[in-house]
This record gives sequence, C-alpha cells and structure tokens, in this order.
Amino acid sequence: MIENIKKRILEKGNNVYFLCEGDRNNNIRKEIINPANPNCNCYSVAKAFTVTAIGLLYDKGLIKLDMKVVDILKKYVPVDICDKWKKVTIHNLLLHQAGFDKGLLDIDCDDASKYETLDYLTKVFKTKLVYEPGTKTQYTDAAYYVLSRVVFEISGMDIEDLLRPILMDKLRFKELAWSKCPYGYSMGATGLYIRTEDMVKLGILYVNYGKYNDDVIISKEWVNIVLENGYEFKHLKDDWYAKGGMCGQFLMFNMKSGKVIGCHSYDDNVSASLFI
Repeated sequence: MIENIKKRILEKGNNVYFLCEGDRNNNIRKEIINPANPNCNCYSVAKAFTVTAIGLLYDKGLIKLDMKVVDILKKYVPVDICDKWKKVTIHNLLLHQAGFDKGLLDIDCDDASKYETLDYLTKVFKTKLVYEPGTKTQYTDAAYYVLSRVVFEISGMDIEDLLRPILMDKLRFKELAWSKCPYGYSMGATGLYIRTEDMVKLGILYVNYGKYNDDVIISKEWVNIVLENGYEFKHLKDDWYAKGGMCGQFLMFNMKSGKVIGCHSYDDNVSASLFI
C-alpha cells in the first residue's frame, strides 16, 4: 500500500516529508519523501491524543461526558462568565460544539504575543458563546485547550505528563514535546512534536480496540465511543477513519483491515484522498 501512496505523492509533487504504514500487528514501515527534522509538529492531530487522555480518565471513572466544564474548573471561572458557558459539557468540547461563532486560540496562525492576556483559560471563558451548547459545530483550538486544563484539574498532571509514561514505555515513542501556554499547560489542540512512526502507533492502538502489544491502554468501550461520536476521527469510506492537521498532517486507520497510515508534510494540498 505504501508504494502506491508514495507514487501518487511523487506524481502530484506534494511536499510530504515522511510517510508511514502500520498494521494491527505493530509492523511499521517508513518512507522518507523529502528530508526534514525527524520530530515534526503534528498540529491538530494532537487533538486525537487529547481525546485519548480523556479516555484514560473516563476508564478510571474520573470523568463523565456529561460533566459541566465550569464545575470542573470552577476556581478559574470569571464572575461575569456568560450563562451559556454553564451548560457546556465535556462532550460538547470534544465535538467542538461549545457555542463559539469563530475560531479561537489558534497559536499556529495567531501572533500569540499580541494576546491581551497570558491567561489563556480566562481568555476563553471571557469569550461570549453565541450558540446554545450542542447545537452548532465551530472548530476551534480553544475547546481542546480547555480539555487539556480539565485533564490537569482532574488528574493533577499536565496532559503531556499523563500520557508520557504510556507513550514512551508502552508504545515506545522515541521522543515527544508539547507546546505550552504561558502558564505552562500543554495546549491540547496543537503543538505536539512527534515522529511519524510514533504517530502511527496511536492508530494501531485504535484498530486494536485499545490494546498495544499485550497492554490494554484504553478500553474497547472508549474506542467505540470515540468512533461512534466522531471525536476528532472522521469516518470516511470503507471503514477508514482520519484525523488531519494543518499543512497536511494525517493519521488514518481502517478498522476492518487494521491498516494505519501516518504522514507529516508541509503542503495544504495534501488531503485524505491521497491515501485511500
């Protein structure tokens, strides 16, 4: 499969750096299309790792999808927060249905040095929600930054620190780093720097319904919840699911065949259709 994808990439002249193919038996093959730094920003593919961190807490009974965000983060909630915020649940944030009318906290495109405050959580909470939570989808990095703060508040650990022992020990990542806000919390939505072959391992975890080798990392229940609700992984054709990121990052997997594809690139013309 990887040979055909590589051929299409070369024919189209896409600026792809690394292409990886994996399977549910943990076989991973990597192709270097254009040389680049080995550790790359996976941009919004980071959100799939945040979804997985939420799953860890769900499996431990520490979090429920209908929990109100302001209840979890109540000590950070401004007194003048808009009433719609009081209805926002974990489920709403995972689906980008908090009620925003535009994107917010996109540090990849914004000049974050010009933000009016270093307190990103207050910045988000002071944003007036236009739509009733659960009624309108508006993709925004703000939702997943809030989820990162939820993870910290419930677990007492930054999301990177929560995931690191699993990713480094169980999935055997080579290296990773996650961009932080000015207060030192991982962004949750973007800024996760990993190798392509390691990104593929997350897909292997999902095609194996939460298992990696002999270790159960997340429950089969959580995997089904993620796929049924479309928490970041979009259902495509023929049992394929995909999560993309800015500039052509992709993590894709097929629940039937067990195939997994990962890609790091710098090309906005790279789309899911290139791989399947």
